[in-house]
Amino acid sequence: MSNVAGKAYGMTVISPMRPRLTSTTRFIFIFSRAIPSRFKGLMGLALIHFARWVIIKREQWPDLGQGKQKLQNDYMLFCSNFNGTWDQYIDAFSDGIPNGLDLFWYSSTKYPHSIPITPFKNYIRLNQIDTDYYYTATPGAAQRDIKAALRVRRAILTLVAQRTTSTPKQFQAAYIEQLRLVQNDLGYQGYAPVASNDTKDADANRADYLKQQPKAAATLI
Repeated sequence: MSNVAGKAYGMTVISPMRPRLTSTTRFIFIFSRAIPSRFKGLMGLALIHFARWVIIKREQWPDLGQGKQKLQNDYMLFCSNFNGTWDQYIDAFSDGIPNGLDLFWYSSTKYPHSIPITPFKNYIRLNQIDTDYYYTATPGAAQRDIKAALRVRRAILTLVAQRTTSTPKQFQAAYIEQLRLVQNDLGYQGYAPVASNDTKDADANRADYLKQQPKAAATLI
């Protein structure tokens, strides 16, 4: 079990909602999508790869052989991938969009609000579901590393396009200019300091898998 793969952390939270307020919550999400500028604080959190809230009504849970269940609550599913530690993420989330979090979890049972932070962390921890296995294609790269790599790629493609139409002197000038533009993007991608034994265990499990399945490993590296 590990929610960590390299620099990335995968979070899944399922919290019960009061059914009589589900329609109101759905309207809040529709309103939020219509006016995304109200969540600038969230957009500015570069540590977040992805975040999604989903409303699951009590009659929508799949029957995987356990039989139809009679549930009293609807549920809020929250999934997110991010860089850094769990505490850093919750702190940044609470600081960035405290009002937005309170709106999204408005109808969730016993939601304590995002401020003060300690009850909010306790609430998330209580409703979080740990992953059985968490995979990321770029475990050594944070979101900013990926964006930097894309900028370097665009610079290389620009030079490739100019190589047949430029004189050596013109190409040298173009090379220096592109190098100047991406010089801060040429950093080293690597693993962050180990935050828990789960990270070490996940790396060991992945290494064993790669050794046993060389073809699959070639597609993953």
